[in-house]
Amino acid sequence: MDRTPTASPESFRATLADAEPPPGLSAPLRALWHLEKGEWEAAHALVQDDASRAGAWLHAHVHRIEGDLWNARYWYGQAGQKAGEGDLAAERATILAALLRD
Repeated sequence: MDRTPTASPESFRATLADAEPPPGLSAPLRALWHLEKGEWEAAHALVQDDASRAGAWLHAHVHRIEGDLWNARYWYGQAGQKAGEGDLAAERATILAALLRD
């Protein structure tokens, strides 16, 4: 989905020690980076106006974290994804793998 300077989930996670996300990340990947650091509001700001399917997927996940499941279901639909269930960290890992895939 997205081309990024972090070619693997491991290299993406290694950047979480940095103060800012690496340059060149798409808005959905920057949002995911902020979510991994516990920065919900920064993540939401990045994807709330992103019309891409990846942006909608992250937007859905953000609303799921917030507990706004009705809104989350809407955004999962916009993303063409099944509504997330279960462990939030596992869902983020699935999203990351999809965004890093060619």
